[in-house]
Amino acid sequence: MFEHLVIFKFNDQTTLAKQQEFVDQLLALKEKIPGIHELTAGINQTEETDRIQGYTIGLRVTFEDQQALRAYGPHPAHQAFVASLNGWIENVIVSDYPLSN
Repeated sequence: MFEHLVIFKFNDQTTLAKQQEFVDQLLALKEKIPGIHELTAGINQTEETDRIQGYTIGLRVTFEDQQALRAYGPHPAHQAFVASLNGWIENVIVSDYPLSN
């Protein structure tokens, strides 16, 4: 298994409703892209507000293996989501790592 973590920072014009729209799009990827074992996404509700640094959506995807993760990036459904971020996104942090048994 391989874990993929993403944290999104949106520009000031991105409403809560628009952020929820992005979360819904992310959640739909599980049914569209093969090799996804588990996928969760949501709007940040941490109480550690001094540590948010403007990042408001988190994504966690567990892939069957590293090859499934590699196939995810160029998949048309993922690319459509990435294109939908145009004009809304300020920054993204990504971390990928193998899950130990």
